[in-house]
Amino acid sequence: MAKSITFTLNGKKTRAEIDPDQTLLWVLRNHFGLTGTKFGCGNGFCGACTVLIDDEAVRSCSVPFGDVQGKKVVTIEGLAVNGRLHPLQQAFVDNDALQCGYCTPGMILTALALLKKNPAPTRAQIIEGMDDNLCRCGAHPRIIKAIDEAAKKMKGGK
Repeated sequence: MAKSITFTLNGKKTRAEIDPDQTLLWVLRNHFGLTGTKFGCGNGFCGACTVLIDDEAVRSCSVPFGDVQGKKVVTIEGLAVNGRLHPLQQAFVDNDALQCGYCTPGMILTALALLKKNPAPTRAQIIEGMDDNLCRCGAHPRIIKAIDEAAKKMKGGK
């Protein structure tokens, strides 16, 4: 049964009448057209569906839509401002930290949550923080380098 859910999506107050038990992943993709959030394993293990909820990286395939009531949700589409890439997005481009790109949105949002908690992580902390996001292309060394560069440019995790 549909229920009215009010939340902030990529900086904009949003309301939708949707079954609160439907997963956030499918609501984002099918109702809002935000296809940057990817379906990977469907079990919360791979990280392709990662979004931020109140600045925490979460697997949207495992979150019922009703759980975002009153919260702030950020997807990869919400990072660029006025056509300018977020520093993390730019660092991924500059460091060729993607190949097929399927995991990239989840990687970037997981990295952003990491940098919000720890604006100056060590290489080991970056590796540990990104450990649960899978990349089949093997771009992990470039991903780590991109996150390190972005952390230095962002100076504060914003």
